[in-house]
Amino acid sequence: MYKAGILGTGYYVPEKIITNFDLEKIVDTSDEWIKTRTGIEQRRQAAKDEYTSDMGVKAAEKAIKNANLKKEDIDLIITATITGDYPWPSTATIIANKLDLSDIPAFDISAACSGFIYGLKLADSLIKSGDFKHILLVASEKLSSITDYTDRNTCVLLGDGAGAVIIGRSEESEILSTVIHSDGSKLELLYQPGGGCVNPASEETVKNKLHYLKMNGADIFKLAVEKMPEVLEKALKLANIPAEKIDFVIFHQANIRIINNIAKRFGWPDEKNIVNIQKYGNTSAATIPIALAEAIEQGKIKKGKLIAFSTFGAGLTWAGAVIKL
Repeated sequence: MYKAGILGTGYYVPEKIITNFDLEKIVDTSDEWIKTRTGIEQRRQAAKDEYTSDMGVKAAEKAIKNANLKKEDIDLIITATITGDYPWPSTATIIANKLDLSDIPAFDISAACSGFIYGLKLADSLIKSGDFKHILLVASEKLSSITDYTDRNTCVLLGDGAGAVIIGRSEESEILSTVIHSDGSKLELLYQPGGGCVNPASEETVKNKLHYLKMNGADIFKLAVEKMPEVLEKALKLANIPAEKIDFVIFHQANIRIINNIAKRFGWPDEKNIVNIQKYGNTSAATIPIALAEAIEQGKIKKGKLIAFSTFGAGLTWAGAVIKL
């Protein structure tokens, strides 16, 4: 079997910045309230004609370049998203087309905030099997398209952006472990009620705002604090890496209190904890690959370092991973 590793990374965030002060003008909230409870100071918002596929392409182009590959070297595209350009077909096929790659397999996975690690597990297996050489894994979200900007409990949290990685055969970098879980019994804690076959689009679903994201924040917070360290411990054990040997950790960027709480449990100091939630907010599946690519671009994370990931999201889904870059 081949070893699979991350060969290149890239990210993209839209130009438009929405600050907490901007949100103060449209909902009953404050900069202090948002920062204290979430750690978020601003987030990015895609332009009206800037879609999930467009952001994914820009992140992908950077990842391909940073892997020292040509786009023709890519033989599979996997896209993790809950805000695809259309309900169907997959956004991955649109990304392939925009990259002028017309004859390779491409498909989406829907695991919400855990989508990147779900994709990482799948890509790891497909590289190890020998069926593919270079897989482009894109996590891209236009959450502004499903955000209710009259709901102060959700609109302050969400942002748009994309991250991408190239996963391929490697002797140096390696995906050491991936662990994924789900629990569909708690669906209504975090979901988009309208748009599927249960509540197909109608005048009533639009009027009742069923096409926007709905969340029970308190229960999601409690479960995230429970499940994220649990799955991280499993990933570390599977990789046979003790917590103190980890060079950097990247948590899903959803809430600074969750991030700092779990990092302290594992004894990781601030310098090991990669955080950019203050700039981008929660970009769902894209948070971890954006943070990884940005930290590499800034020179914080270098080749050969051991990195742990942990995330929790709608589904409910949660996942953890350990890689050697």
